[in-house]
Amino acid sequence: MVVDDHPMWREGVARDLTEAGYLVVATSGEGRQAVRVAPAARPDVVVLDLQLPDVSGVEVIRGLRAALPDVRVLMLSASGEPQRVLDAVKAGATGYLVKSAAPAEFLDAVGRTAAGEPVFTPGLAGLVLGEYRRLAAAPAARHDAAPRLTDRETEVLRLVAKGLSYKQIAERLGLSHRTVQNHVQNTLGKLQLHNRVELTRYAIERGLDE
Repeated sequence: MVVDDHPMWREGVARDLTEAGYLVVATSGEGRQAVRVAPAARPDVVVLDLQLPDVSGVEVIRGLRAALPDVRVLMLSASGEPQRVLDAVKAGATGYLVKSAAPAEFLDAVGRTAAGEPVFTPGLAGLVLGEYRRLAAAPAARHDAAPRLTDRETEVLRLVAKGLSYKQIAERLGLSHRTVQNHVQNTLGKLQLHNRVELTRYAIERGLDE
């Protein structure tokens, strides 16, 4: 799914993706419309512009992830401003690419995003990693006082930290997709976290990805 408010850019990206063998299930020029359309279109990857006329790209990410927890979002922006990158990643973006990227670099980024691999314009990956390290080193008193997770919630959290999708977790544990989602939502509530990115960071800090 391609979301960008500039028609020529949006159509050009959709055309490049189609020619590369991808199925473009929807396009949109507005953030709210994209969030409304996504549940029916069910994209695996959303290529999303950061600056939209109605709502911010960060708000769109949150809406998309709420509607489709496993969707992967590749941000495309004219700006590589550090705070915007971090805000997008914290909201749940899988990757962040500046619009000056070459077509081949863009298509490679889409493929890697689809595979669940974090993708960043050169120079931004170190920024994101540095922020994660800073957060990991910060006092974790909020988490230390968190309610105890059940064995099943801990099991699901461990697999989330390893990068498995909800579908893969469901298959491995013999659960339904909905049950896995419920475990994740319960865990987020108990730990006072907001999205899968924060949940993954919490698990990695505690060595659950090993």
